[in-house]
Amino acid sequence: MANFYSPIETVWNIVTDNTAYAWRSNVVRIEVSDDENSFTEFAKDCFETQFTITMKNSYERYEFDMKNKNMNGHWIGLFSRNGSGTKIEFTEEVEISNPIMNLFLKSYLKKQQETYVIDLRKALGE
Repeated sequence: MANFYSPIETVWNIVTDNTAYAWRSNVVRIEVSDDENSFTEFAKDCFETQFTITMKNSYERYEFDMKNKNMNGHWIGLFSRNGSGTKIEFTEEVEISNPIMNLFLKSYLKKQQETYVIDLRKALGE
């Protein structure tokens, strides 16, 4: 969960625009499908993850399935107004194919979300 001073429309537009990813410090490229219902992220370590958007309710809820060679999962992003600002709550449910990686999963996901929020704050100028 994080709170931002920026209006919900601005936060929503940045988070859901998969063609404008320069603000993401850990992503080097995103390829978006022609119908814009799926996209592939390429991390700095050349690791790729495929995403399929499953729900997109403007300014409220954004969801997608995600998969790569190590995991399958589902991501839920909830957006709400907080005065003139925005509150976000992001949740990930992930299944790992390698049981040893489960030992590091929670800390890895937490670090990924912290990086995302820091990058988003910078993109918003906050």
